[in-house]
Amino acid sequence: MSRNLLKGQCLCGAVKITVRDPAGWVGVCHCDMCKRWSGAVFSSFPAKDVTVAGAVETYQSSPTSTRSFCPKCGSHLYMQDAGEPNYDMMPGLFDATRDWPLTSEIYTDHALCWAHLAGPHKRATQNEYEAEYPSPMGDKP
Repeated sequence: MSRNLLKGQCLCGAVKITVRDPAGWVGVCHCDMCKRWSGAVFSSFPAKDVTVAGAVETYQSSPTSTRSFCPKCGSHLYMQDAGEPNYDMMPGLFDATRDWPLTSEIYTDHALCWAHLAGPHKRATQNEYEAEYPSPMGDKP
């Protein structure tokens, strides 16, 4: 059985990433931490089978999460939660993600005034999202 491969890289090309059987969709987050990480709107897709080639720096952004980036150009690569095998991959690293649909948007009540995204995807405010997925950090996204 042939597996679908997605290949991408950071801005300078020092980090190359391959994802096997990618999700095929993107979700976004507007929480304060993700806005600081991304500069506006954090977008990602989940991946389990990931190969990373090249030097990567990791920042412990919370007691439960790390965020990884290229130490040469600073490109954001992925986020991981402690004890989870999944990566939250940055779709902008992969040309093939350009046509992937947006399926979810969380912390919509924290969105920058110009960053409201149109479309038929699922949406949740901080309270709605945390009612379903309680934050281990309390009320600090």
